[in-house]
Amino acid sequence: MALKLVLLALFLCLPASLSSTASKDKEHKLKFNPYRYTFIDKASTFSASSSSSFASTGQDSTYDYIVIGGGTAGCPLAATLSRNFSVLVLERGGVPFTNANVSFLRNFHIGLADTSASSASQAFVSTDGVYNARARVLGGGSCINAGFYSRADAAFVKRAGWDAKLVNESYPWVEREIVHQPKLTLWQKALRDSLLEVGVRPFNGFTYDHVSGTKVGGTIFDRFGRRHTAAELLAYANPQKLRVLIYATVQKIVFDTSGTRPRVTGVIFKDEKGNQHQALLSNRKGSEVILSSGAIGSPQMLMLSGIGPKRELERLKIPLVLENEHVGKGMADNPMNTILVPSKQPIEQSLIQTVGITKMGVYVEASTGFGQSPESIHTHYGVMSDKNELFSTIPAKQGRPEATQAYTTRNKYQLQEAFNGSFILEKLAYPISRGHLSLLNTNVDDNPSVTFNYFKHPVDLQRCVEAIRLVSKVVTSKRFLNYTQCDKQNVHKMLSLSVKANINLRPKQVNDTKSMAQFCKDTVVTIWHYHGGCLVGKVVSPDRKVLGVNRLRVIDGSTFDESPGTNPQATVMMMGRYMGVKILRERLGNKAGV
Repeated sequence: MALKLVLLALFLCLPASLSSTASKDKEHKLKFNPYRYTFIDKASTFSASSSSSFASTGQDSTYDYIVIGGGTAGCPLAATLSRNFSVLVLERGGVPFTNANVSFLRNFHIGLADTSASSASQAFVSTDGVYNARARVLGGGSCINAGFYSRADAAFVKRAGWDAKLVNESYPWVEREIVHQPKLTLWQKALRDSLLEVGVRPFNGFTYDHVSGTKVGGTIFDRFGRRHTAAELLAYANPQKLRVLIYATVQKIVFDTSGTRPRVTGVIFKDEKGNQHQALLSNRKGSEVILSSGAIGSPQMLMLSGIGPKRELERLKIPLVLENEHVGKGMADNPMNTILVPSKQPIEQSLIQTVGITKMGVYVEASTGFGQSPESIHTHYGVMSDKNELFSTIPAKQGRPEATQAYTTRNKYQLQEAFNGSFILEKLAYPISRGHLSLLNTNVDDNPSVTFNYFKHPVDLQRCVEAIRLVSKVVTSKRFLNYTQCDKQNVHKMLSLSVKANINLRPKQVNDTKSMAQFCKDTVVTIWHYHGGCLVGKVVSPDRKVLGVNRLRVIDGSTFDESPGTNPQATVMMMGRYMGVKILRERLGNKAGV
């Protein structure tokens, strides 16, 4: 049986399988409106003789731009470029519109737990022993995340070397289509008031801006709990110049190496039936392949295509196109820790709405109401089998029988708890610790090996300790206790509950909850804000062109050396629009019309 837990554990800290009543809901009768997105089709409809939807109009059967990955950056990028040029998007997943686990807030945890071949999320386990996921769906991470929308701060924009005016024009372009103001649940209001009580001030109200203090941010869930993703930004596209192929898995980028510099000519991809195709770039000046496959997929694709560390490519017998030791390096993830807070009040489901942006470089948020119930989720421990392919990248000692037994024992304890409450989250804003990504094989469908080195740098660990102390004050504050109607608990009891409930594969010190540092190490999880692998100045130039080759860019979070704002999706979508406009203006000047 496929793994049914994975990232539900990260956000909810509970084991689960997918025996959900959601599968019986009328939600699964969601319809995809083909009239709005006439340019989306399955990859098997592609043919060499008519490789473009423009062939029938007498235009070339090649493309001005081929975008690898129709994700959080790829969709707004493609929509923008299609205003003036022919664009082909190759997305390895399906559409989000008919997937109830993607579309509805109440199924958020089910979507993350689904690791079937058709799932919108692809699970992986870092060598640190922490569960994680990468998106596999049109719309990318915006289809499986917690929906919070908040812009980057001005300092990030300045460090990135971006045009602040264009940035401030690009954010609203996204916001008009898919972003909403949330209706605060009582728990989120309690968090807001408690943050202010313990000194995370001032209260900045509802705002998209990144400002210190406590605020309410935007969300891509509307008032009916329906998710709106980056895929809907394709509504801005020129349908006559855009083609989006789903279930199109790119195998490699093709280069002409006969000249002084490698030159991209196209890509090879396989369709949902396993057949291979080659899509070609136009020979017109300015035509490019653009990688938008995310912080895992983009460095992986560069290496599979022959750009990366020479020794690693030789080990896997991948023909070397360009040696670059920095591909896959500088990987980072924002470590997150949670405290489980019980409540005697009924809990309404909510994802991130309120955030505390502290001056110590820590963010405090909350998720509520996604607890376990006999009607929705059942437990399955077979996922810990050492035969499970997800565990092929983790150290052997973490997959031994004693680790499996400890995992099962911890989660049986939690299963017996009729838990009703919240998960208060703290995450580090700017982790210093860095890791790396490397290939395990040449199969693009398999996850590479990823190491983030959580808390390897002592400063990161110390900041986590300070963050847990802050969260401890929040959950025992007068405002919070007034809402939960619970007695003021011993903080160490809550920490102990969190250690026992939390699911990762790291060794646990369940009797050492007095050590905040140990708690940080034991309970670290991800909130999917990993980045790096194709850093600016090492793999790409400031305009995201891959160094040393022609006609290839990377536009996604793999180029970031820090995660922007409290949650990166706003800035990643903005970057897709921003870079699309920049590219059009470079090629057409005032005639670009954007």
